[in-house]
Amino acid sequence: MSAQYPLFVKRDLDGFFGLFIDNLVQLLAILFLCSTFCGMQGEDSRYLFQFILPGAALSILAGNVFYAWQAHRLAKKEGRSDVTALPYGINTPSLIVYVFFVMGPVYAQTQSVEAAWQMGLIACFGSGVIEVLGAFVAGWIRKWTPRAALLSTLAGIAIGFISMTFALEIYQKPFVGLLPMALIFVALFSRIRFPGGLPGGFVAVLAGTVVAWLMTLLGNLWPAAPDWLVYGALDPSRPAAGLQSAGWRLPVWSGNILMDLLQDPSSWGGFLSVIVPMGLFNVIGSLQNIESAEASGDSYPTAPSMLANGIGTIVAALFGSCFPTTIYIGHPGWKGLGARAGYSTLNGIVIVLLSLGGLIGFVAAVIPMEAGAAIVLWIGIIITAQAFSATPDHHGPAVAVGLFPAIAAWGATVMLGTFNEAGGKSVQELLAGPTPAAVAAEGDSNPPADETPEDETVPAAPPSGNPEAKVNGFLINGLLLMERGYIFTCMILAAIAACLLDRRFHAAAVWSLIAAVMTWLGVMHAYQLSGNILDFLFRFAGAGEGWYVFRANGIAINYLLWAIAFLGFGGYFRRHPQAESAGH
Repeated sequence: MSAQYPLFVKRDLDGFFGLFIDNLVQLLAILFLCSTFCGMQGEDSRYLFQFILPGAALSILAGNVFYAWQAHRLAKKEGRSDVTALPYGINTPSLIVYVFFVMGPVYAQTQSVEAAWQMGLIACFGSGVIEVLGAFVAGWIRKWTPRAALLSTLAGIAIGFISMTFALEIYQKPFVGLLPMALIFVALFSRIRFPGGLPGGFVAVLAGTVVAWLMTLLGNLWPAAPDWLVYGALDPSRPAAGLQSAGWRLPVWSGNILMDLLQDPSSWGGFLSVIVPMGLFNVIGSLQNIESAEASGDSYPTAPSMLANGIGTIVAALFGSCFPTTIYIGHPGWKGLGARAGYSTLNGIVIVLLSLGGLIGFVAAVIPMEAGAAIVLWIGIIITAQAFSATPDHHGPAVAVGLFPAIAAWGATVMLGTFNEAGGKSVQELLAGPTPAAVAAEGDSNPPADETPEDETVPAAPPSGNPEAKVNGFLINGLLLMERGYIFTCMILAAIAACLLDRRFHAAAVWSLIAAVMTWLGVMHAYQLSGNILDFLFRFAGAGEGWYVFRANGIAINYLLWAIAFLGFGGYFRRHPQAESAGH
């Protein structure tokens, strides 16, 4: 007889607030990025409020309800009451990439908001198709990939792109963020129940919101209050402004428009270099999150879980959204919160009501994001801890190896953003050197050659530029080449390390060969750079005019040499067996 599994438990509130904050951030990012870079302002904001947000909300609801149902099914099958649904929502990397590399360029070229939106539909639909196809091979990939390789990638992303992001938000506004952080730590680290059995996440968000509005009141009553004392106060005019976009808008079927666009490959074929890798990243990311759930005790079938993810993305495109959905990182964190299936359903319902009602901006004006940031920070902490605790003890070094590319990718992201915001020299100028026009413009400002101080310790820059350029001691080229395809690099390096730790030399050679092929194709490490804009550089695709180019041929060859070396060691080890060392 199966254990009773309720539709909703009190701890689902904690999970809801965390997942809701995460989804709310994505929806606000859509509003900001599309209005800023795709022209969706004024009259053209209808593309946001009539198409994109309702379509995104519908896809979120569909996925949340499916994964909640899946959790109920697993609970019934195994007779358990502690099953937690997979978290689900808008895919952040795809959101950013599609705005800057698909929709933004189309708008800049055509000045047509409609054209930018339509190309976003194509990108979203393409990702969904790739995710659906990936569902049929994901089980095979999961079977042959060491768990350390799957979980270490998530840990690296959790450290840099989840925990770090929200930790900075918390400390930026300490009065609003640090008290909720303390409450979350007490509730989840110390496992202490709050009075009345109130969920810790709910108490934390409530406390942060109350503090923010008290600071707002203080600022109004004491105009001369020090800035540090009222920093983080809310704008009392924003809730009313947020209500201006209120109004019920049902999702609009956009399938006919999408089908017409698909019949003209010449209009979107050039964007496949962006769509295909993002679709592959989503497949691998979802696969890793399913493995993370199993490591937490909830074993969901791979193909149906990923198929639902892909279908959700296709539904988004068919109803006007330009942004794919995905299985979120963080299942062990939601499980640690005590959430079950209700948090997923509640998140889908609330997101739909707010999106269809045009109330996203109003909620963001009333509840400060920093009040719930600690919940998402907690999720990142648990994911990182799980990567070590849920893998064999001797695979710990493999997990550590898999962290480096993701951390480097975080560093590259911060660096590129800093250069972009600061103005002045771009990353491309540092790597490629000044353009001939810039050199000519300098005129006679450079000292004569015979007055230039000699320094034999500094090698001359090669003709292709200056790949030795550094920022605070970190190689710029190194950060960029590690950033491209870092999800694959994390997984492959950790897999190679795990195989070597188990003395499976032939398996390590296979993974090295995969790395060589993917690098040669341009899925990993290769890149092209224009100013501060970083893009993939695929083997059979031409580089942009005037872009700085890095093909990564040397890295591909060395991965191939790895494969040969590992095969050689494997043959030697078979002929000359060695006992494992005591420390192994």
